[in-house]
Amino acid sequence: MANKHYFLMCVLALLASQAGAQEKTESTTETGGDRNVMLNAADTYKPREIQIGLPSEDVNVYENGLPAVYSSSVHKLSAHWRNDASLKGTSLMTPSESAIATGNIAYSVNAQSELGLGSRDFQATLNYHANHYGLQNFDLNLSGKLAPHWYWTASMYQNFDPGTIKLRFTDFADRTQIYHAGITREFNNHRGKISLLYKYSNSKNAGNFDNQGPFIYVGDGSVKKLNGFRLGRDSYVPASGTFTYLDIMDGKQKTWTFNEALENRAHEVALLFDYQFDNGLKWNVDVKYMNAPRANYVDFGGSTIFNATAADGYTTADGTAYEGLAEGRRTWLHFGKVSNLLLTSELHKQVGNHALRLGMNEWYYHLDYHSSSMQWVASADNYPTVLYTTYTNPLDATQSPYRTQTYGYNELSPEYTKGYENKLAVYFTDNWQVTPKFKVLYGGRLEYYRMSADQIAASRFPGFHIGDFETYSTAADGTITATSHSIHADRVVKNKLNYAATLQLTYALNSHLGLLADGTVATRYPRISDYAGTGPTEEQYKRVTIPLLRGGVYFKNSWLDLTSMVSYISKSNNIDQQNLTRPGTTEAKTVLLIYNIRTLGWTTSAEMDPFRNFHLHALFTWQKPVYSNYNASVTFSGGQTMSVDADGMVVKEIPQVLIEFDPSYNITPNLRAWLSFRYFGKTYANLQEALYFNGHWETFGGVNWQVNKHLSLGVDVVNFLNQTGAKGTINGSELISKSEASQYAGTYMSGSYLRPFTVEFSASLHF
Repeated sequence: MANKHYFLMCVLALLASQAGAQEKTESTTETGGDRNVMLNAADTYKPREIQIGLPSEDVNVYENGLPAVYSSSVHKLSAHWRNDASLKGTSLMTPSESAIATGNIAYSVNAQSELGLGSRDFQATLNYHANHYGLQNFDLNLSGKLAPHWYWTASMYQNFDPGTIKLRFTDFADRTQIYHAGITREFNNHRGKISLLYKYSNSKNAGNFDNQGPFIYVGDGSVKKLNGFRLGRDSYVPASGTFTYLDIMDGKQKTWTFNEALENRAHEVALLFDYQFDNGLKWNVDVKYMNAPRANYVDFGGSTIFNATAADGYTTADGTAYEGLAEGRRTWLHFGKVSNLLLTSELHKQVGNHALRLGMNEWYYHLDYHSSSMQWVASADNYPTVLYTTYTNPLDATQSPYRTQTYGYNELSPEYTKGYENKLAVYFTDNWQVTPKFKVLYGGRLEYYRMSADQIAASRFPGFHIGDFETYSTAADGTITATSHSIHADRVVKNKLNYAATLQLTYALNSHLGLLADGTVATRYPRISDYAGTGPTEEQYKRVTIPLLRGGVYFKNSWLDLTSMVSYISKSNNIDQQNLTRPGTTEAKTVLLIYNIRTLGWTTSAEMDPFRNFHLHALFTWQKPVYSNYNASVTFSGGQTMSVDADGMVVKEIPQVLIEFDPSYNITPNLRAWLSFRYFGKTYANLQEALYFNGHWETFGGVNWQVNKHLSLGVDVVNFLNQTGAKGTINGSELISKSEASQYAGTYMSGSYLRPFTVEFSASLHF
């Protein structure tokens, strides 16, 4: 019966039509296209990460020339930005373009807002999306004319998403509201315009922490179901409950329920100005202020799945001894307040064969953030039962042990920082057509970076919190020892210069064949978010340098646009806070790691139109990202010291082989079918190449039908091959080495999973 159901859903997907996908397949040789960035198999509501051979620091999205969110380390992108009807489209900045304009080497999404103009006549667009899991999404944009040269616009985005997993403590895995309003004034015969925009977002993403599940690691890169648990369909979060935690700010025990600590609210005001001078000079100034008084989220993690017996002392709420599979779990509650004031101004001018751009960034970001952590043990099944255990107060060992569900308060990487960072930068680019066959693009960026951050460099321990306090321990002979702690933040202030530069050469050998080469380098110093943990010491505070070198060939004719390039990219002094678990136990310690990564790669991309109405984008990438200087040791209870040494090993979670196929066919001028296949090769699931996952396909497909000039309808399918299984990192596996890998075949483990098969329907009305 299940197979019949799946077959029928596939048939529906191929016969129906989809209006919301709107994916493009432009060449990425120069402009970057958009590479289907909104087709994300990991997260429905944010752009996918396009691999460049380095672990992602952030998903960079810029709206009207300014960051949609300054940083996703606390205030998550999907909490404040969605690809909604207020936008007229998205494009993709290449790593080189992004390095000069923003200081970050990464593919960056650039979105332009319809709010900047409004419309001379009344217009309305209503988009509706749904899926077979119960999603209801409404997206409305209205615009019109107020008076001569005055225009208005307003938008509303409402998302009611129950997710693919039924959460019993809430109705929605994602409940997000976003409102826009704007007014525009044109002047001087339409040469200039100025727009005032307002945006409000309110988002709760409860599904964020139900993104893992248990499985059997077979040992050959595949996984099997553990006790029938369906990854992506069954919940690894308790049905309901209240957790006790220790507030890092004051050391008081408090309670948290699953519906709390998830709210994100933000207000934003933006002013957009652009003007076209008589001599062809274009000037734009974009400025916005954003304030998020609540920027909160929750992380769930895991360690080791084990067989609990009555002798282990775990019980259910009624005191019954628990026997069966259980896992040590971890939770981090993140509380943030974020504000920023961002300004970007650019001048553009065509001077002969030179397309010149001169820009400036003044970006100020303020962060007030802390997190508290706790540990607990629960059954390893659907809607796990949180178990009680005997616990001794870490602040006062003289207190009698007591029964509790949570323990290890603030032992694992609780964070705190408060302060600001400011970037004042000037940059320029010159796109120079030297001869009809030879083009040079060069540019540079110089950035004054100032950071002022609170840092608590003290090592974390059970009961850790800010303030002056004493802990008491009792020796075997009954002697009580008091240890005084003074946990306070120190202010760290840095004034540094960052820089970026790029040089890109294109030479046409003939009308079809040409050579490409480019080199880009960007530098930065540790950011304020790096100081939320123990942070880098003064000796560890070093410049992060990211060089990117590429070279290759391109070929173009009437139906083929092909580019093939070899690349090298590296990153020095990468900062990472890692929780290292003692294998086979629930015990972990937090260490700060500073290491390098280097990647050699080869990419071939093609845009093909072999026959009328058919288009195919194809991409093949081979890359080998490896760690350098990645080693650390940690001492667990009982004095056991273990180490991790990943020098020369392939970076976890990054595949070495990537393949994309994006075919589309216009059946009629108004009916278009499309597919998107992405293959991710073998990826390592731990730091020392011991555990891995086999390659997998992420697939999308759909049909768009433009019924008439007012109505379009459709359907698309996510994961139409219905691939299931695990991906990413395996919990608690950090210290497992290659020589020990065979011991873990058939072992119970946990981790994240592939997005399950989903059919999505949509309709769009436009007047």
